[in-house]
Amino acid sequence: MITFPAAAQIWIAAGVTDMRRGLNGLGALVQTTLEASPFNGHIFVFRGRRGDLIKVLWFDGDGLCLFTKRLERGRFVWPQAESGSVALSRAQLSMLLEGIDWRRPARTAAITLTV
Repeated sequence: MITFPAAAQIWIAAGVTDMRRGLNGLGALVQTTLEASPFNGHIFVFRGRRGDLIKVLWFDGDGLCLFTKRLERGRFVWPQAESGSVALSRAQLSMLLEGIDWRRPARTAAITLTV
């Protein structure tokens, strides 16, 4: 299990990213498109055109880390924005990585209070 620091902010790169990019290409994309430093400890998430593959870029203090996940079934839910970035909470990132629609999480049962 990989845990990110509590202070790390999570950013989704809106739009589509060329998934052939590696560490250097995604780091350059963070600098030019998102206007941020890939070495600031924040987490940057990118999605390909088909939507079944994401890459996560993160600087852990020692070096850049690149994590990749591909869903065998389904697609990763992505914001409608074509450019820029969208901030996520840790819970939303967890749902995103599981293939759950993080924009509209719904409870499976209604909450009932008993007195």
